[in-house]
Amino acid sequence: MASSALNKFLLENLNDLRSKGLYNEIDILESANGPEITIGNKKYINLSSNNYLGFATNERLIEASCEATKKYGVGAGAVRTINGTLEIHDKLEKKLAEFKSTESAIAFQSGFNCNMGAISAVMNKQDAILSDALNHASIIDGCRLSGAKILKFNHSDMDDLRRVAKDACNSGLYNKIMVITDGVFSMDGDVCKLPDIVEIAEEFNLITYVDDAHGSGVMGKGAGTTKHFGLSKKVDFQMGTLSKAVGVVGGYVAGTKDLIDWLKVRARPFLFSTSLTPGAAAACLEAINIMMESTELNDKLWDNGNYLKKGLKDLGFNIGNSFTPITPCIIGEEKLTQKFSKRLMEEGAYAKAIVFPTVPLGTGRMRNMPTAAHTKEMLDNAIEIYAKVGRELNVIK
Repeated sequence: MASSALNKFLLENLNDLRSKGLYNEIDILESANGPEITIGNKKYINLSSNNYLGFATNERLIEASCEATKKYGVGAGAVRTINGTLEIHDKLEKKLAEFKSTESAIAFQSGFNCNMGAISAVMNKQDAILSDALNHASIIDGCRLSGAKILKFNHSDMDDLRRVAKDACNSGLYNKIMVITDGVFSMDGDVCKLPDIVEIAEEFNLITYVDDAHGSGVMGKGAGTTKHFGLSKKVDFQMGTLSKAVGVVGGYVAGTKDLIDWLKVRARPFLFSTSLTPGAAAACLEAINIMMESTELNDKLWDNGNYLKKGLKDLGFNIGNSFTPITPCIIGEEKLTQKFSKRLMEEGAYAKAIVFPTVPLGTGRMRNMPTAAHTKEMLDNAIEIYAKVGRELNVIK
């Protein structure tokens, strides 16, 4: 039986979240996470998945996963540094380095593990990290774990970054200084100002770290934000996930051979967690092969993203300033946002409400994620549902 102190804490805080519209109900899918999903025996147009290229249900990836599982088993059997590094892991990392135009790469069990391990393997209490104010939670936690001094700069404000960098350098307090940013910011769909960041980093001798979780497979014809800007050789850490556009699970860092060699002996999630399953590693490898063969899926992703953006904007919705297929539909107040999401679902469109603490208070939204797997008919139906619910709830005229 739980202690009375724990029961009191849980009851008070769960009730508080529910009263403010901040409690997140978890839905259980009865189907694959494709362009359409089934929940409670009802089919929905799926606008909440990060499965940008439709790889989660791609037949080539499924076949690769099955073949690797038959050959190597369902699990790697150990951590990477003992005998959990199978040849399929080595092949994946070599392919990642080729894909990202770097000397080497390392694969982790998740993107979150990646940030937790990579940042703290290099930065410590004698260092400082300049972090964009809207960086992902995994970046924030990775910075905290490192023990380095965290110095925030205003979101994509290059004048503020320059000021913070100059002050940090002039203070003489830090051995190393890193600047870290998302490549694509997942809640708004905007892209970091990487050319300016690199310029400032070179001026002040900063280590550069780009978390390209939502850029890999999306920007730069699939190769990512650094490729989009032609700066693959100028960024020290190219981090990304294998669970969004790649469609499977895991994370990676691409960089110089010396950097990756260091991470393989000092990144704690790599050292102390069992490797990616062989099936997952093989599926990731096949996804990268497909992206390197053709840009067809990437092109379709952007076409669908632009199509949905135009449809929602023409209706009068506030879709922010997204530069990518990510299409926020900003409602504002939390309870209204939750109600809006519920009504969308009742009409057949699944777009999960995103509220505080994922986004600031008063900026609740639907974050729509069109994919290469959506048809125009699906998107047209979704736009019609948005129009109906938006007028019903007085969000649009």
